Amino acid sequence: MALYDIVIHGGRLIDGTGNPWFYGDVAVKDGKIAAIGKINPASGGRTIPAKGLVVAPGFIDMHTHSDQPLVADGNAESKVRQGVTLDIIGESQTVAPLAGPVLEEYRAEHRRRNGIETDWNTFTGYFERVMKGGISINVASGVSPQQVKQVVVGFEERPATRAERQQMNRLIAQAMEEGALGLTAAWHAKGPENPDEVVEMAQVVKRYGGYYGVHLGSEGFDIFEELEKAIRVAVEADIPVHIYHLKMRAKSNWGRVREVIEQIEEARRKGLEITANQYPYTAMQHPWRRLFPRWVQNAPASETIPQFKNPAFRARVIGDPEFKQYVNEHGGWEGVVAARFDRPALKPFEGKTIAEIAKTRGQDPASACFGLIYEEGAFVPGVHHTMSEEDVRAVMRMPWVSVGSDGGALNLNYPGKPHPRSFGTNPRVLGKYVREERVLTLEDGVRKMTSLPAQLLGLKERGLLREGYWADIVVFDPDTVSDTATYENPKQYPKGIDYVLVNGALVIDGGGHTGARPGRVIYGPGKVRSGT
Repeated sequence: MALYDIVIHGGRLIDGTGNPWFYGDVAVKDGKIAAIGKINPASGGRTIPAKGLVVAPGFIDMHTHSDQPLVADGNAESKVRQGVTLDIIGESQTVAPLAGPVLEEYRAEHRRRNGIETDWNTFTGYFERVMKGGISINVASGVSPQQVKQVVVGFEERPATRAERQQMNRLIAQAMEEGALGLTAAWHAKGPENPDEVVEMAQVVKRYGGYYGVHLGSEGFDIFEELEKAIRVAVEADIPVHIYHLKMRAKSNWGRVREVIEQIEEARRKGLEITANQYPYTAMQHPWRRLFPRWVQNAPASETIPQFKNPAFRARVIGDPEFKQYVNEHGGWEGVVAARFDRPALKPFEGKTIAEIAKTRGQDPASACFGLIYEEGAFVPGVHHTMSEEDVRAVMRMPWVSVGSDGGALNLNYPGKPHPRSFGTNPRVLGKYVREERVLTLEDGVRKMTSLPAQLLGLKERGLLREGYWADIVVFDPDTVSDTATYENPKQYPKGIDYVLVNGALVIDGGGHTGARPGRVIYGPGKVRSGT
């Protein structure tokens, strides 16, 4: 009988700390790393030859939207093929709490987009649903403060009453006790509009040992004001703050990301635990909803979409200064791309900019944008070309910046032309920015995907190659690892990632998916403390 389940033999071990690689073997038994060192390869029930390859901890994606994709297809192909073994979900929208109009909008959107019937309204319900069919990677979630407020207050943007704030805080506590990792927010420009409420919710999360993750509002002309609000939460709630996909939008702002970095560095010098993540691309992705003034963004889509045919509504939008600002921050009409249409008549426009579509239709860009939303019956998913390559490199060099795709666990059948980050984020860092451009060392590139996010999330027994840790392991070729996904053809899996183990089970074997679904829900510290 074999001593170990699997022995990975003869590889260059990068343990995730940032320390230099070393030669060694890794033995896996009962889902965990049983031994590291010189190990007889014959002692494993399966031996993986790793000569010339790198053996590293599985990658942790700090910021994803895999909540619905994991229900639709638990194989998580686009993620696990990158070496990702843990996706952190939750930000602009979280799987819970869901009630009233928020539940109805969530249910309608995901029924239409993903074919998913939402039969849960709590984190416990979602975790049970996603595990029912099994998943190939691990998953953990945060809880959205703006969604909690909408459940309690509704879609009207106003300060919550004292009683409503108490109810919001109770929902946050419930989420943490059900296993949420922390408070994960996505604000509009200059947001949040009622920061005292966020501080209170963050104080609840602090009691459970969580963190505050935040998508700054415009990430452009108002970013310094938005960052100050995030720092305020760090000060008043005494809580770690993690900034999602740190960037600077709009060509006229290129180069100013260094000022943002300095603002964070100054906060860190004062003892505030501020960190960030980043995806290695100059384009972002989210629905066209974010092109519009806050009064449009805050309203229920079911009420707003029909109005895009209304001339008075269109005139009000065009006359709002926020509309001009947000279109500018998204790269202008030449930078905003339609990523997906579900209406057959609109399918030919996928992958084209609004400027190109407007020219084809003989319209001005704003009218074309309004018409497409009305005809699709939804805010169109968009890819937005708005950042500079040098800014991407500047952020990446910061030691407190980890890697997060802001993508989803997709497969090759996913509709439309999604952002290539869902298929290529991690290998792009290792291939383009480590091997080709030497922005990072290989060891630091791995650190940003493993021990750094594990530290930020407070995870135990993950993020390092250590005896006794869970065997989330990736084996890749440092000379060939690379992304193949492009903006024009995004649905392509990467190269050079040969083996991926999740909780000790082989999910990627010789570059192919085994069909194994050994993933687990990773619960936050509040789940343990509550005893549930």
